[in-house]
Amino acid sequence: MDILSTLFSQPSRKIGLLVPDVVISEKHQDQLDITEHPVEIGAEIADHAYQRPAELTMEVGFAGGGSLLDLWDTAKIGLSLGLSPRETYQKLLELQASRQPFDVITGKRQYSNMLICAIEVTTDKASENVLLAVLTLRELNMTRTETATVTRQANMREGVTTAGVANTGVKTTKPVENVGLLQRGAEIVHGDE
Repeated sequence: MDILSTLFSQPSRKIGLLVPDVVISEKHQDQLDITEHPVEIGAEIADHAYQRPAELTMEVGFAGGGSLLDLWDTAKIGLSLGLSPRETYQKLLELQASRQPFDVITGKRQYSNMLICAIEVTTDKASENVLLAVLTLRELNMTRTETATVTRQANMREGVTTAGVANTGVKTTKPVENVGLLQRGAEIVHGDE
């Protein structure tokens, strides 16, 4: 492979703006939640099952920009070969803390609106100079709200008076009969016997 194709090749994996040097594993999970109660035949099925946000677990490694030049302190001459494991870890923590959705590119799929749920970092004698991390990411469901304008907003405060006029017929009052019987019933209900 020539140097130009190496410089201009697009990375096959990307987490926000971070590009891992190695991807050990990727686990994709897409889940449909389905109701457990019986569903009437002919009912809208969309009301009884919904798609949960996609989840992705990535085991990735970031090198410390190492090469033969690391025998000398290249930062003194203004030459930087990449972030150190500590700096990369800090960038992941900042990405998680920002709570701003970002894109993730994997070998199988491209995700939008992702957030980091968990970051697991393991350091041992074999991985002291690299960053090995397990990232758990979840898709954030985004929606847009629309506002409707009502033409008579000032009159809406009065409620009933803004309703349309309807002819409900002629109303007449009737005299109450057996008033004594009604009073006696009220006494029984209230316990005044």
